[in-house]
Amino acid sequence: MEDFTFLLVLTSLLITTTFSNAMDVINRTHMITDGQTLISSDGSFELGFFSPGNSKNRYVGIWYKKITAFTVVWVANRDNPLTNTSGAVLKVTGPGILSLLNGSNSMIWSSNTSGVAQTPVVQLLDSGNLVVKEATDANSDKYLWQSFDYPTDTLLPGMKLGWNFVTGYETCITAWKSTEDPGTGDYAYHLDPTGYPQAVLRRRSVELFRSGPWNGVGYSGLPSLKNNSIYTFELVFNKNEVYYHYELLNKSVFSRLTINQSGVAQRWTWVDRTQGWIMHLTAPVDNCDSYKQCGAYGTCNIDDSPICGFY
Repeated sequence: MEDFTFLLVLTSLLITTTFSNAMDVINRTHMITDGQTLISSDGSFELGFFSPGNSKNRYVGIWYKKITAFTVVWVANRDNPLTNTSGAVLKVTGPGILSLLNGSNSMIWSSNTSGVAQTPVVQLLDSGNLVVKEATDANSDKYLWQSFDYPTDTLLPGMKLGWNFVTGYETCITAWKSTEDPGTGDYAYHLDPTGYPQAVLRRRSVELFRSGPWNGVGYSGLPSLKNNSIYTFELVFNKNEVYYHYELLNKSVFSRLTINQSGVAQRWTWVDRTQGWIMHLTAPVDNCDSYKQCGAYGTCNIDDSPICGFY
């Protein structure tokens, strides 16, 4: 009887351990269908199927798990929604490719990869980064693919906003088309590497806002952007890459940088006491921040009407 009890307890522990380890991982035997999710090991982020607003379309995305407001931070198939998820599956295939297939087994979306994994797995990290990697390799430099390289409208802590000069690849954030359509919108927030790097907001190819050059501690035209008790930030500039990134000082705090459908970059931080997001930084701040608002020789005063004056 004691032997049976021991075996029963051991079996339960093994099942629990296996389930716990699988919660944040997709492998060749564990796939995700609509109604199933992956959860990062610390419970901060969740990946699954969702419909934004009143839309009936279905998307695969990542959102915050620990907060009450449903807030999506990344969308896989943003420009190719599923209209029917019956039979749809998110799986890892081949040498290490994450694929979203519909019920007819047609490809809706897939990651790309520059390498091969013998035992590929897809893992949702505590940072919110979805990575494809070799199961036994935790080296971030050897990820075959990661969602942090392909952001949608949100820059999370640890993400890079900038350019890789070796590959010529740019990482920027692009607004949703609407609150019910996460498709690639008109507005994008970039890092311009020309001269002294600066943040640039564009509507398609038209520049709407420039932050002013980086001066070593921040952007010259954004004095309100400075290190604080919530996060610290820096700009890295070398022969291989240039990028802006930020890190949270308290990992229990949630903070994000977004670009909205109106072309405004916004910094948000979650407040547990009020159970809501508080916005504490925007760019542009007002119409006088708009690029070339009053031309080369004009002055701008938001309190005047019209706001532009000339010498």
